[in-house]
Amino acid sequence: MSPGTATEHWDLVVVGAGPAGSATALGALAEDPSLRVLLLDRSEFPRDKSCGDGIAPHVLDALAPVGAADVVDGWAPLRDLELAHGGVSVAGPMRREVHVVPRRVLDARLVERAVAAGAVLRTHRATSLTRTGTPLESGVVLGVGSGEVSADVVVGADGAHSFVRTALLGKRREPRAIAIRGYAPTTPEMAGRQVIRYGDRRQPSYAWAFDRGDGLANVGYGELLPGERHGGAPSRRLLLDQLELLVPGAASTGDDWRGHHLPLSSWRWDQPDGPVLLVGDAAGLVNPMTGEGIYYAVATGIAAGRTAARAVRAGRPAGAGAEHRRVVRTLLGSHLRHTWTASRLAQSPRIVDAGIRAAARDRHAFDALVELGLGDGRIDARLAGGLLRSLARPTRPAPDPPTTPTPRGG
Repeated sequence: MSPGTATEHWDLVVVGAGPAGSATALGALAEDPSLRVLLLDRSEFPRDKSCGDGIAPHVLDALAPVGAADVVDGWAPLRDLELAHGGVSVAGPMRREVHVVPRRVLDARLVERAVAAGAVLRTHRATSLTRTGTPLESGVVLGVGSGEVSADVVVGADGAHSFVRTALLGKRREPRAIAIRGYAPTTPEMAGRQVIRYGDRRQPSYAWAFDRGDGLANVGYGELLPGERHGGAPSRRLLLDQLELLVPGAASTGDDWRGHHLPLSSWRWDQPDGPVLLVGDAAGLVNPMTGEGIYYAVATGIAAGRTAARAVRAGRPAGAGAEHRRVVRTLLGSHLRHTWTASRLAQSPRIVDAGIRAAARDRHAFDALVELGLGDGRIDARLAGGLLRSLARPTRPAPDPPTTPTPRGG
C-alpha cells in the first residue's frame, strides 16, 4: 500500500481490531471461511484500553458459536455483586458468573482468534473513506497509510471517537460519560466480587472495584458529562477524589490510570443504508446505565460480520446497511429503549435508592437489574412494581436477597 501501487481489494475491511472488530471478522469468517477479510488497527497488540474489564456471560454466549468463548480461560470467575448508594445497599450472588479480564489480554486473544480464522491483520490508521459506484453496485475506498484499499463492505469498529462514523454521519451531539480506570491491590472487602457504589454527582455516577482474581482489582469512577451549556468535563483529580471517597484506598493505592469518554446509547439506534456498517462504541452502543459496552461490541460485531458475508456472497453489498439495521434492532432494540428509560430514571437519587431496596427485597428484581446493566435485560412488571413499592416505603429495612431464586413472575 505505497504510492503508485494498485489499490488492494478485499471482500470486507474492518476498521478497528478491538472486541467489536475482531468479533466482526469472526462472524464473517464463520459465515464464509473463504471471505477475504482485512483487519486494520492503528495500534499493535497486545495493547491496553481504559475499561472496567468486566466480561458478562452474554459475551461468551455470543462468542461460542464463532469458536472464541475460551478468551477468558485462566481468569477466575466472579459471582458476588454489591450495589450501594450511601447507606442503602444490597449484596448477593448473581445468577451467572462474570469474569474480569484486562483488555490487554482479552483484545489480543480475540485478534489471535480472528487471524487464526483467516483474517489478515495490519497496523494502519484509516484516513479517508469514499463511496464508489452506483447505489445498487457500490463499494468503498479507504485511505490507509500512504495508499488505499477498497472493499465491498466496510465495518467501522474504531471506538468512541470513530473516524468511520464521522465520515459516514458527520459529527453528532450525543450523551457522553467520562471515566477513569486503574488497578489497585485487592483488599478483603473487594475479594471475589464486583463492587458498584453510586456517588452524589451527576447521575448515573458511580465507583467500581472488580476483583481480577490475581491480586489486583480493576478500580475506577465515572459520571455523566454535563452538556455544553453546563461547564466542562470534571478534572482527573476530581474523578480520583470521588473514587477514593466511594471506595476508600482504591485511588491511593492504585496506578496505571487511564481516562476515556463514552458515547451512550439513546432511545433508538441508527444505521444508514449502504455498504458501511457501524458496531460497538463506533455505533454509539454503550449501556447508558453502566457504561458497559463489550457485550454490545461483540454481539453487533458478529452480526455485522455475518451480514457482510451474506451481502458479498449475494453480490449485493449495498444492501448490507439496511439488513444490519434490521438485525441489530431485532437483537437490541427493545433492550436499548429499556436501558434508556432506566438511565433517565436513575438520574434521580431517590430512584437509585428505590432500585437497590427493590433488589434487596426480591431476588427477581436483583437479577433484572443485573441483566439491564450487563446484558440484554428489560424493565418487567415485577421490577417496576418493586421500584414503586420501594418509593412508597423508602425507609423500610430490607434483608439481603435470598441465595436461592424465588419463582419468577411477569
